[in-house]
Amino acid sequence: MTHIPPPAEELRLLDNELRRLDARRAQLLARRAWLITALQQVRPLAATAPQPVAPVAPRREATAPGVQNVLLLLGGILLTVAAMVFTLVSWGHLGIVGRSAVLGAVTLAVLAAPVALLRRSLRSTAEAVAGLGLALTVLDAYALHEAAFQGSDGTTYLAVCTTTLALLWTAYGTALGALRLPRPAALVVAQLPVPLWVAAAGGGLWTAAAGVLLTAAFDVAVALRGSARPVRVVAVVCAIGSGAWGVLAAGVLALEASGPAGAGRAAVLFALAAAIAVATAWYSPRSDVAQVTAAVGGLLLVAGAGGVLRVTVSDTWLVPALLVCGIALLAVVRVPDAVRQGLAVASAVVQGLALLSALPAVAATVLGPLGRIGDVWSGTPVDARDAATLGGVWPSGADTAPLVLALVAAVLVVRGGVWRQWALPPAWAAVVVLPAALQLPYVVGLSVQGLVVAGLLAAATATAPVALWLAVVTSAGVAFVSLATEAATLTVLAVLTALFAAAARQGRHAPVTAAVSLGYATALAGAVGAAAGWRPEHVALLVLAVPVAAALLAPRIIDPATVLAVEITGAVAGVVAIGLAVFDAPLLALVLALCGVIAAGTAIRPDRRGAGYAAAVLFVLATWVRLAAWQVDLVEAYTLPVTVPALVVGFLRRHRAPVTSSWTAYGPGLAATLLPSLAAVQHDPEWLRPLLLGAAALLVTLLGARRRLQAPLVLGGAVLVLVALHELAPYLVQFADALPRWVPPALAGLLLLGVGATYEQRLRDVRRVREVLGRMS
Repeated sequence: MTHIPPPAEELRLLDNELRRLDARRAQLLARRAWLITALQQVRPLAATAPQPVAPVAPRREATAPGVQNVLLLLGGILLTVAAMVFTLVSWGHLGIVGRSAVLGAVTLAVLAAPVALLRRSLRSTAEAVAGLGLALTVLDAYALHEAAFQGSDGTTYLAVCTTTLALLWTAYGTALGALRLPRPAALVVAQLPVPLWVAAAGGGLWTAAAGVLLTAAFDVAVALRGSARPVRVVAVVCAIGSGAWGVLAAGVLALEASGPAGAGRAAVLFALAAAIAVATAWYSPRSDVAQVTAAVGGLLLVAGAGGVLRVTVSDTWLVPALLVCGIALLAVVRVPDAVRQGLAVASAVVQGLALLSALPAVAATVLGPLGRIGDVWSGTPVDARDAATLGGVWPSGADTAPLVLALVAAVLVVRGGVWRQWALPPAWAAVVVLPAALQLPYVVGLSVQGLVVAGLLAAATATAPVALWLAVVTSAGVAFVSLATEAATLTVLAVLTALFAAAARQGRHAPVTAAVSLGYATALAGAVGAAAGWRPEHVALLVLAVPVAAALLAPRIIDPATVLAVEITGAVAGVVAIGLAVFDAPLLALVLALCGVIAAGTAIRPDRRGAGYAAAVLFVLATWVRLAAWQVDLVEAYTLPVTVPALVVGFLRRHRAPVTSSWTAYGPGLAATLLPSLAAVQHDPEWLRPLLLGAAALLVTLLGARRRLQAPLVLGGAVLVLVALHELAPYLVQFADALPRWVPPALAGLLLLGVGATYEQRLRDVRRVREVLGRMS
């Protein structure tokens, strides 16, 4: 009887055993540390001893199975070649009995050899010998034809031979199931009997295509139900090849058909190919393969229907009819999910192609009106199509484009989910193209597109931004279309300005809508001026109303992005006004001055102080343009308007920030007048400009010295010296001519001696001057 201690006693025993184990572990760790130390001391000595060099085995570049397969392949090829040579060359030396006996015996012996080889587990050798045997059967067929059936029909004989060989090889591969070659080879040969039998029977292209498609169906069955992987792979390849050949033949028949009967025969082939593809998808165990084959089947069904529709309906209605066929694929529901998804893909492909066919009509409607730029106010078009194409060619078959676009949009809406958000572009395109497609009156077309803009702007406040950009594109198109007549232009531009302004007040997408509204307001101002018969430079004054409105609206807008968009659009409108007035100098000066006033008004805002610089530039430009208009050629008249404001700004800046450098505060302003005047002095024969410039430079120098400012001191002093040298230059030249030739070198030598003797003192003077300038601001 086994004794079981109480729990307390058992716990005590376990604790004692664990303590003994811990003690033993500590001893083993100590011993391990000692051994590691000892080995580290011995290893350097052992490293100095010469180590024996192990022989390096030569690298093998091929594996044993690979070598075996290569040898077997070469052997089989050589034997096959030998058999062919015997059959083709040496055949005539034997009688009929000898020929039959030799070929029969050799073929049977070769085909039987793999049985013994497989028993000895020589599978690769058996495969090679079996391949030789299959090749010999082909040679036997050829030899039999040459010996006994030379007078028979060649096509019929080939049909019989390929059928027989396919059956024999299949039986042979089934009997020797361990061999992988015979059954795939039989499947390849099985692709030939049906088309050969059809050709032998005198069948046409339709019969041959039907036979090939039936062969493809057989291949599909083998691929789906076959057990050996090599057979399934070969079956897939053969099914694709045979199916493609059959579909190509069906396409040729459909294109050659001139009536419903011929198109119907081609449609039957397409339907057969589609049935094979859908059946493949239905029974395929892989979902990706099922989806692809189902999609191909759906496209084949539509192609077959298209061949019939091509000869029964007009070209205008062909695309809508095909689109309906593609949409009908979505109605198939009681099928596996993979099949339904594949048919949905096929339907999407058909719908995409239909959309591509409608693109020329959309492009003609949206982009065609751009040509109105060079033909403004030429007269009321005949209809909406004439307005869009300017009397040009309407794309062929584009009359049904609105229906195609509407059907695609409806399908997307019905499918729901993520597809619904893609319904807006085709629906928009359908409505935009409709007036031109139906050749509605010009005014009706303008009204429809205006309503589209209003609807899209309303939708943009609650949906994705795509509605906003469609509204912008549509508005541009209707604006160009309206250029046909004066009244339409003024009305459309006014309406567009109001629509986008109202959309900007809603807050959503305000930066875009506000900018577009001001852009159309700019165009409206130009159109109003042109309608009044004003010259472009006078129209510029009217366009300036847009920058004024932008400057007044910006402080009342809360969103920073909208403020920036409004100001940028206003600035662009100002540039447009300047461009309109560029050929009239007095008006250009006025426009620049008014733009400067607008910029100065904007600079009053604390967050737009930088606009003050733009205002100063604009005022200066206005002054220069006015002086040029007055034909003033005095340099100082152009530079003093720059210098005075610049010095005032510099003074104010130093007053607010005393640490500002005098070069930053006064340098640009002083240089703006002193340097151009100094350049003008060089070509001025009069004495007044040098006198005034020298006096001004002296005054600037004294002010710089008094205030201890570098910029005035250096610039004023330099200009003063250069003016003085310019005025003394004639006298210096006369004095130099009066001196003997030895005097200048002597003076130069004395100068060098003096500088050399007092070199250190001169260095101290230079450092002192630099220190004095450095203490100046």
